[in-house]
Amino acid sequence: MELYLDGVGICAGGLPNWPEARGVLAGNSPYQAADLVVAASPLLPAAERRRTTDTVKLAMAVGSEAIAHAGLQADDTMSVFTSSGGDGKTITTILEVLASPEREVSPTRFHNSVHNAPAGYWSIATGCQKASTSICAHDFSFAAGLLEASTRALTEQSATLLVAYDVPYPAALAACRPIATTFGTALVISPRRRAQTLAEIGIELSPRSDGETTLDDPALEAVRSGVPAARSLPLLVALARRAAQDIIIPYVARHSLTVRMSPVAHDW
Repeated sequence: MELYLDGVGICAGGLPNWPEARGVLAGNSPYQAADLVVAASPLLPAAERRRTTDTVKLAMAVGSEAIAHAGLQADDTMSVFTSSGGDGKTITTILEVLASPEREVSPTRFHNSVHNAPAGYWSIATGCQKASTSICAHDFSFAAGLLEASTRALTEQSATLLVAYDVPYPAALAACRPIATTFGTALVISPRRRAQTLAEIGIELSPRSDGETTLDDPALEAVRSGVPAARSLPLLVALARRAAQDIIIPYVARHSLTVRMSPVAHDW
């Protein structure tokens, strides 16, 4: 598949947005992990802002940045949301309530627990009625989302927003499913080159090779390997460095995605 990358969003400790992350990923300044506080999106009505969870805040932040970067209208853009496990904090709270004598689950907790909650909040905030898909594929969730968003962009001949996000679980679930840190990213994928295009990308699905693309910086590599959504980091590094590169991302059923990244001349 031959496509174009038109916009980027990122939000993580030490990488709070694309302009600041770009210098770090390009190697111009060292990566330093930092505490991260993500505010609720101002696009949401006040009542909805009070109900948002960390996963919703993260998805909204990176999605909004990518859409603005691409110069698109959020209400006219298809979307794919992908996460390896959704909102572990809300799920933990519900399980604790179910284990208590009362067993009365808050309706707000319940609707925040479903996997497509961030996509729902996105549609409320932006007024978007375009198609949206929410995906989970464990450690391969970013690759699955990238493949889905790229396929949609080609078949519908329309730009598609990909939002990938993961947030660490509370201790009880983290013991079984550790996620190293909070990480979110968003990409706008288009079937045609535009004035805002940052890179040409080619995507090929093939039987898995022994290797996958890793990062030279040990601290960034720990994020990449420790957070499923951060499997996106090699793509973002190549884009920040304006480096043509073939990037291998493991996928389900012993397959891999090979992403050919070819940045184009662009005034950031």
